[in-house]
Amino acid sequence: MNTDHPEKGILFICAAVFLFASSDALSKYLTNFYPVVMVLWVRYVVHISLMLAVLRPPSLHTLITTQNPKLQIIRGLCMVNTNLMFISALHYIPLAEGTAIIYLSPLLVTALSVPLLGEKIARIQWIAVAIGFIGVLFIVRPGGSMFHPVALLALGAALSFSLYQIITRKLNHTDSSSTSNFISGLVSAIVTSLLLPFFWKTPTPYFALLMVLLGISALVSHLWMTKAYQHAKPSTLAPFSYTQLLFAGLIGYVFFNQTPDFIGLIGMLIIVAGGLFVFSRVSYKK
Repeated sequence: MNTDHPEKGILFICAAVFLFASSDALSKYLTNFYPVVMVLWVRYVVHISLMLAVLRPPSLHTLITTQNPKLQIIRGLCMVNTNLMFISALHYIPLAEGTAIIYLSPLLVTALSVPLLGEKIARIQWIAVAIGFIGVLFIVRPGGSMFHPVALLALGAALSFSLYQIITRKLNHTDSSSTSNFISGLVSAIVTSLLLPFFWKTPTPYFALLMVLLGISALVSHLWMTKAYQHAKPSTLAPFSYTQLLFAGLIGYVFFNQTPDFIGLIGMLIIVAGGLFVFSRVSYKK
């Protein structure tokens, strides 16, 4: 890892989160015509197929070798569950608000690391977690005119993504990130393949092309994310990862004519502030 060129890392992280936001927007659009399971199935199959196409057999054997297969499978299940819940939620709620709720995950990781990892969390970090949930309430507003029960799926996706990150922490001690990412994608492809017969709907050439582009975008965004961390430290990149909220807001406005209201913007800012505070505390301790 070479962290001597932070400007390259910042460029890669911004490009990666732009693709993340674009992929979410494309998924949101596609679910207006096709089931979520089908959209995700194409995404995972394209992703895995492209990786297999460029790998030689020795490299593939190394990639699928893991010291903790059970935990890798659970990680993969968390990933596919996160995407199923999140994309389902985006079908009903605006892109920017849904993305903001997903960014609650750093705070959830902080809370879950106590029972699952045995870590000690300072009182001020618990306060940050509570503030983050207040931010979600600003966005979701239970009982208000903006509330849609399906928005709770986004919260469930944030929880599932938090478990995914905690498991990743454990696997980092035994397996490479390439192995973990490949196996997670493979598990997700298998799960969606098993569900596919119940949701299949033959796509037109136009929509089939969009689904393939979605898979390519997902792969490239993860590659760019990896490149970002090869050029800059996590503490440098963390603030720029939140530009995904900006991109989601702009894309939501241009393509879906959706803009967060004032209260929703306050909630988004609260979540960002809580996440950055927790991350700064962790970086300071290191």
